[in-house]
Amino acid sequence: MPASLEGKVVIVTGSGGGIGAVIAARFAKEGARVVVSDRHRGAAEAVVSRIPGASAIPADVTREQDVSALIERTVEEHGALHHVVANAGIISASHPIAETPLDVWRSTMSVNLDGVFLTIKHSAAAIANSGGGSILTLSSISGTGGTPLAAAYGASKAAVRNLTATAAGELRALNVRVNALVPGYVDTPLVDSEVPVWESTMGLAPGGFAQVIDQKQGRLISPENIADAALFLTSDQASMITGSALTVDGGFTSQLF
Repeated sequence: MPASLEGKVVIVTGSGGGIGAVIAARFAKEGARVVVSDRHRGAAEAVVSRIPGASAIPADVTREQDVSALIERTVEEHGALHHVVANAGIISASHPIAETPLDVWRSTMSVNLDGVFLTIKHSAAAIANSGGGSILTLSSISGTGGTPLAAAYGASKAAVRNLTATAAGELRALNVRVNALVPGYVDTPLVDSEVPVWESTMGLAPGGFAQVIDQKQGRLISPENIADAALFLTSDQASMITGSALTVDGGFTSQLF
């Protein structure tokens, strides 16, 4: 067990469900004092009810005052902050660029990029003041190359990788490591909800997306796989890893055909 998480205080944003909830539960299992944060109070409290010792602090990561208050309350209640997982994000609806509404572009950037920026901005000093730790961001394989029909999502996730690398360089002297996770297609309700749209816009028959996943990735990645990678990057075993992007995609992006 990574001893570095025993008694450490960790915030996981967007953890009212999906990957974030699984990461929160895994970190708590490893001894961390976890703050479950989500813009939906009820969702956060439902997750906390299943995680002994966890607490819920609702926050909308697109609102700077919410993020600032999240960090301040965490430090007030727990006395420190050691690690933050900037997980909050949305999958924007599938559109060709020429048909992407500006409000969809802006809302996607607001959550996926502004939210990560604000989380890094307001948590860095608190982590440094607690003796150091790490910030983990969530990018995506959609941010590693062009992704037709996902311009807003892909651009936001590419920007997260750049922001992560920049933050790592700036915060190293403060003993704050910053890394990104780059998942492939994960078995979550968000992905499930988009499958019919993807199949329609890509001209695939029903079930066609599953065949693509079987060929390119082997299977949908489980949220537990992502939690395993998050745990490693947050632990002392990764003490010399900063500014990196760890791809967890079953080999999806390694294939030319």
